Amino acid sequence: MTVCVAVKVHDCIVFAADSASSLVETDPHGEALISNVYAHGNKVFNLRKGLPIAGMTCGMGNIGAVSISTLAKDLRLRFCSTDPAWTVDQETYTIEEIAVKARSFFFDEHYQALPVKPAGDHEFQFWIGGNGAGAMHGEIWRVRIVNGTSPDPERLADTGEFDVLYDGQPEAINRIVNGYSQFLPRALLDIGLPPESLDAVLTHIEAYTRAPLISPAMPVQDAIALADFLVDTTKKYVRFLPGADTVGGDTDICVVTKHEGFKWVRRKHYFERRLNPVEDDNGTGT
Repeated sequence: MTVCVAVKVHDCIVFAADSASSLVETDPHGEALISNVYAHGNKVFNLRKGLPIAGMTCGMGNIGAVSISTLAKDLRLRFCSTDPAWTVDQETYTIEEIAVKARSFFFDEHYQALPVKPAGDHEFQFWIGGNGAGAMHGEIWRVRIVNGTSPDPERLADTGEFDVLYDGQPEAINRIVNGYSQFLPRALLDIGLPPESLDAVLTHIEAYTRAPLISPAMPVQDAIALADFLVDTTKKYVRFLPGADTVGGDTDICVVTKHEGFKWVRRKHYFERRLNPVEDDNGTGT
């Protein structure tokens, strides 16, 4: 499990995610159980060196025996290659093109090739954010695999849309941003609200409870601080809930801007920086 947050304003897109990685096993009765939670998963990625394109994942942490982190770096190698089917033309590329290729890579090439598909309910998400060639503002797209099927990539935010987006374990953020629990719709239906009235009722509630945390003109540093706050609050919220701490560990944050491209704001290392002096957060690193 995880929490992933995107903040999109005029000047940038910020991706932020926690580092918890849950190991799920099945008991003798077929029930899914969390047997362990590791604190050092990688969920935020530089997808193309030298270009303003970032990736972020939640849901399944691996496809078969390969982690999403390794697959994301394999995809980056494709984008940096000279293979005409995969290379990213710096003068003409679009974020939609990147998303379509990412879906083909994760679903067609890797998931479909599994000799045994995952059992039970499962979902994989891969978010792609960045500026197309020469574009003033960025876009955010999402690739999904849900119980063995993968719809076409979905555009979550167009160039003219500015918002806070989030997924994974959204309860804490939903309460902060929308002003109510994600379980409120179920509660309303349980007390007899007609399903066809649900959307209108929630829209009415949000008109009073939604917190205006974002302005499209928000500076880059403030957009970063907002994403960091939302991830950190979710980690602290989950910590005090019953059960495993399925959101936790370090928060990895990147920012994408038109002129500076992809930049790491914060990321963890599994090695000491002094022992790897060539490693550069915004150059040769992950």
